[in-house]
Amino acid sequence: AVVKLDDGHLNNSLGSPVQADVYFPRLIVPFCGHIKGGMRPGKKVLVMGIVDLNPESFAISLTCGDSEDPPADVAIELKAVFTDRQLLRNSCISGERGEEQSAIPYFPFIPDQPFRVEILCEHPRFRVFVDGHQLFDFYHRIQTLSAIDTIKINGDLQITKLG
Repeated sequence: AVVKLDDGHLNNSLGSPVQADVYFPRLIVPFCGHIKGGMRPGKKVLVMGIVDLNPESFAISLTCGDSEDPPADVAIELKAVFTDRQLLRNSCISGERGEEQSAIPYFPFIPDQPFRVEILCEHPRFRVFVDGHQLFDFYHRIQTLSAIDTIKINGDLQITKLG
């Protein structure tokens, strides 16, 4: 049995750390890691990090594999753009980008400050939280959720924890 403690660390019932569902060798940006078993309703991806001191942008994407040629389908790409203070969301399926979404109640990222992004997979959508606050929903454009098995992170940030 895996229990989630308040500080976000995973421990088994004996209290020792266990391998999470998501396997990440080294947290170096640009980063590409495998999501064991792919996404499914109820599954959450956690990205904790620190924004660089003078950031332009960074992106977190959940993709169907890590193929570059042809490029893997992108189920959701979150792109934080600091010059415009926007958090853009989109998908890319069979090389075709979808309709970009940009509406958010506020821009949650601050240069040189830590952040916590949670992407919760629900049946009709991804629900995205930043620092514990729900920021937006992104309805699935890829219906085979289990095919979404890779996370890619790049841009002006350091990753401190993934889960």
